[in-house]
Amino acid sequence: MKRSFIRQILESIDEETISFAGGLPDESLFPIDDLANASKKIFDNNKNFQYAVSNGIASLREKIASFYNDEGFETNPNNILITTGSQQALFIIAKYFENKKIVVEKPSYLGAVNIFKMNNLDMKPVTLEYDGIHTDEFEEVYKDVKLSYLIPDFQNPKGSLYSQEKRDKIASIVKKYGGYIIEDAPYSELFYDKKSKNISSEIPDNSFHLGSFSKTLSPAFRIGWVRANEEVINDLILIKETIDLHSSGVSQYILNEYLKEKEKYKRHLDSLRVKYKEKMEVFAKALDEHLPQFEYEKPKGGMFIYGRLPNFNTYELVFEALKKKVVYVPGSEFYTTRQKCDEIRFNFTHSSKEEVVIGIKRLKELIESR
Repeated sequence: MKRSFIRQILESIDEETISFAGGLPDESLFPIDDLANASKKIFDNNKNFQYAVSNGIASLREKIASFYNDEGFETNPNNILITTGSQQALFIIAKYFENKKIVVEKPSYLGAVNIFKMNNLDMKPVTLEYDGIHTDEFEEVYKDVKLSYLIPDFQNPKGSLYSQEKRDKIASIVKKYGGYIIEDAPYSELFYDKKSKNISSEIPDNSFHLGSFSKTLSPAFRIGWVRANEEVINDLILIKETIDLHSSGVSQYILNEYLKEKEKYKRHLDSLRVKYKEKMEVFAKALDEHLPQFEYEKPKGGMFIYGRLPNFNTYELVFEALKKKVVYVPGSEFYTTRQKCDEIRFNFTHSSKEEVVIGIKRLKELIESR
């Protein structure tokens, strides 16, 4: 085990450093006034500050279930387990499958890779293409493993979006061989065009669908969830109770109050998508103007731009970049073997337009000086 490179970087940078490293949302877009009003209301009831139930307060689980039902994915509150961020959801599920084998994308989310290592899951990486995982390779490995971890919507780190054809193919493979997919979907609402149908809706009893309010409302609430069949949810609750009894009741009650006006939340999401697309275009323009050698495809949503900087070991380069007061995440961090590579993940949602241009120019100067 080793610490998350990203968490270590966040601790080591100073106020002068422009960071494209962490997957941070733009705090200027948090609906602070609405969340403040919701917060005030929960102080009217002392019981909101008591211990809560382990699976999450019923009214919030009902609201989350309604999100799925609105999309035609039949779900009831007993299919939902509230977790302390979707990171905890991943840990609970990994503990549930401890010592098993699991198919992962190559590259994959660093936080998940570390969790799987801690729980002795033997990871089997399969090539990730821009329209999703290579399905022939996936089937070849999955038929024996019967467990996989996928991020179909604006994948972290690659920003890729699975095509509907690949989503259908994965669902058919799971139906054929049985087993489970863990479908991690923290970015699914951050689309620019239209929302894709999640894979789990085609295989509701063979999937764990993970969601989070961290990317859409605020990470500080630390509220995520798992959607799975009721029998499995009951097993996951047993594991959660050994970790923290329940996720923050205060956070749950604030979010529950805020979500009473569903249309307000929808308007917030619509605004967020527009703003994040604008930010992506600003970042892409800066890359094209100042780092034309960087090879990438514009994402269709999410928070990341991922690509190649040919002829550079980007892991070695990042420590020089830190001295120039700019930082990114080298692609090597997202491979299970930590292999040397020329890839970079940039977060485009957090920095201002001015910071983006300054930061990319600093990288340009560094690269030209080598």
